[in-house]
Amino acid sequence: MTALKHLDLKSVPCPLNVVKIKLALEKLSKNEQLIVELDKGEPEEMVLNNLKEMGCLFQQIKENENFIKIKVSNEKK
Repeated sequence: MTALKHLDLKSVPCPLNVVKIKLALEKLSKNEQLIVELDKGEPEEMVLNNLKEMGCLFQQIKENENFIKIKVSNEKK
């Protein structure tokens, strides 16, 4: 079974949200995934671009007008 960790980064400015996600991913074990909530706009763009650069697998699981929620795996593509 996959364990989920949660990280609420709403109202956290760039690039601090990217740094917090990187640190959280380093602490994940193989069978864990990270659920991240972050503001739409620049935080969303910065984080998603950074995750792509890192080669992380992720998918958007929720979106509203103010924030998105993504699920990130620490497994590389």
